[in-house]
Amino acid sequence: MARLALVTGGTRGIGAAIAKRLHSDGHRVAATYEGNEAAARAFEDQTAIPVYRWDVADAEACRGGVQKLQADLGQQVDILINNAGITRDASLHKMTPEQWHAVIEADLSACFNMCRLVIEGMRARNWGRIVNVASINGQKGQFGQTNYAAAKAGMIGFTKALALESARKGITVNAVAPGYTATDMVTAVDPKVLEGVIAQIPVGRLAQSVEIAHAVAFLVDERSGFITGSTLSVNGGQYLI
Repeated sequence: MARLALVTGGTRGIGAAIAKRLHSDGHRVAATYEGNEAAARAFEDQTAIPVYRWDVADAEACRGGVQKLQADLGQQVDILINNAGITRDASLHKMTPEQWHAVIEADLSACFNMCRLVIEGMRARNWGRIVNVASINGQKGQFGQTNYAAAKAGMIGFTKALALESARKGITVNAVAPGYTATDMVTAVDPKVLEGVIAQIPVGRLAQSVEIAHAVAFLVDERSGFITGSTLSVNGGQYLI
């Protein structure tokens, strides 16, 4: 039986590219979304990948969603891609508590919510793959993103700790840290601003979503079982560590 992969925030942008790539690699795939119903249904119609709606920041919604998904598809989640996330940018001296907590909950607490629901099953089966989609800005920081940078840096630390806990159970836990990627959100910015962003990237262009998906597919491959606790930077050389 094909392994079941779940991609959060998997109906648009990088998440959609990941879901499509895993599907093309022969996995059974399901995707979650939270906001854009029309985009999610269009994605489902186009790909035949089932979609489920819940807020990954809500632990009880995650529990109900995962239970329904697994019951519908008749198997447990073997591969989890924590891709869903939001931004609420502001300089710290202008940031509201609501902006801080919204990003921490949606980007970092969601990682706990989802991993907690699938980790016991993975341990029982002695196999699992978890990939947490972090960000270059969780590695280097970014003006106006103390909330987002903290959440993504926290995701990297979470990845390392869970990798240590899970290694003996055949479960790998890794992170991918994309640089600036040609998603709708990025390409919609002012052209002069975008030109300045690209000027900082040594390869001279934005990443394509399929390139991030390729990195994720590599990490979840059966042959990647000796890679765990790692953060794979896909940023065109913009930040080297």
